[in-house]
Amino acid sequence: MPSSPISHNTPLTSRARNLAELRESGWTSKTVKQEILVNFTRMLSSDEELFPGIVGYEDTVIPEINIALLAGHDMLFLGEKGQAKSRLMRALVRFLDEAIPYLDIPGVPIHEDPFAPITSVAKRFVAEHQEAEIPVAWWPREERYAERLSPGTKFADIIGEIDPSKLTSGVSMSTEEALHFGLIPRMHRGIFAMNELPELDELVQVGLFNILEERDVQIRGYPIRFDLDIFILFSANPSTYNRSGKVIPQLKDRIGSIIQTHYPREREVGIEILQQEAGVDLGGSFPVQVPYFMAEIIEEITAQGRRSKYVDQASGVSARFSLSNYRAMVASARQRAIVLGESPAVPRISDLGHLYSSSLGKLELDMMGSHQMSEKQVIDALIAGAVKSVFEQYVEQFGLAEIAEIFKKGVRIEVGDMLPSSAYAERLQIVPPAWEKAFEVNASENEAVRASCVEFVLAGLYSLDHISRAQKHGKVHFEF
Repeated sequence: MPSSPISHNTPLTSRARNLAELRESGWTSKTVKQEILVNFTRMLSSDEELFPGIVGYEDTVIPEINIALLAGHDMLFLGEKGQAKSRLMRALVRFLDEAIPYLDIPGVPIHEDPFAPITSVAKRFVAEHQEAEIPVAWWPREERYAERLSPGTKFADIIGEIDPSKLTSGVSMSTEEALHFGLIPRMHRGIFAMNELPELDELVQVGLFNILEERDVQIRGYPIRFDLDIFILFSANPSTYNRSGKVIPQLKDRIGSIIQTHYPREREVGIEILQQEAGVDLGGSFPVQVPYFMAEIIEEITAQGRRSKYVDQASGVSARFSLSNYRAMVASARQRAIVLGESPAVPRISDLGHLYSSSLGKLELDMMGSHQMSEKQVIDALIAGAVKSVFEQYVEQFGLAEIAEIFKKGVRIEVGDMLPSSAYAERLQIVPPAWEKAFEVNASENEAVRASCVEFVLAGLYSLDHISRAQKHGKVHFEF
């Protein structure tokens, strides 16, 4: 009597090593989509977190993915750069079994289902041997996902080609043994993702259409009938996917579901993603304390770019733009702390002067809207707009009139990314109560925090035309 079916979490060392043991274990074959459906349904019904680390898509993108998985659809993720399309595709691996068995037979290039082989070599081997003589190995879920970037991808890369070396050994050109299999046949029983689908050569698109339609492989006119078991994913940018002629209609028609991604719709969500993905250690020998308003400004710079008439909106502004700028801001603050011996390092507005190095090359300018503005000028405009937007929010919420009154009394303050924090404290001996309620950091707690708050207020007042600004020898002076 067969034992109970093995769990997908059974350790590899205790799993079947030949076909007889596998049959005795009670393991049953499932297609990759059936396998995903079983695991996904179990996780959904038990209220497990389905997509760890994915933020901002809870009510939009994720429900659409869930429905596509339940429907057994191949999917296309449609969105601009930096919207986690690749991350979402890779996340689907977690719905696979921990490992699946395959025939461990020399000369078989794919991971064959032990109970349903599809290649002629595997079929002959199984027919000619006793089950106890047929070796079985296990394919872990992490290896069952492969992706490819479309530009430069050839038919032979993902579908296959006739192998000349096999022809010289006497193999007939019209047989399966003459073929070198590409990436898709080799991912039989796995997940294959094609990034930037519209950039794929039309001939390769035809090959993909045939796989989606018939699940077989045709190479150079020789129809090799394979019952391929594969879950296919695509990604694309809307501006190219919707352009006539970029994707053949037959291929579009066979894609089961289109999942439309988007940028964060609230600044707070963008900041949550930023802090999660930045990968910056704020501790260590020179710890960094980032005021929330500085994180808001970094995220707002990106948001300004996504609305700017100077930036090509068809290209989009990636979340990587925020990440790169955030890391540069933190690094600038840490450099000041190291040189001046301050602790903690607290980012200021003047640290944003180093964002050119982290921003250049990440924006695609709109040649019609930019009116010959340089990329640096566009970045300056985005930073200025971000400071104004965030400061106006604080003014509306907290007033800050009491703080502004201090500067009306003739205070002239010089700022700069390498100025000691004590230079700010000398000019603001009295810290008004408004400092403590207007920010999530207490400006009276130390000089570095106060310097950051001072620069934020000065830059904000300047953005509202309440004070003037003059720049000389790399230093900036604010005064009424």
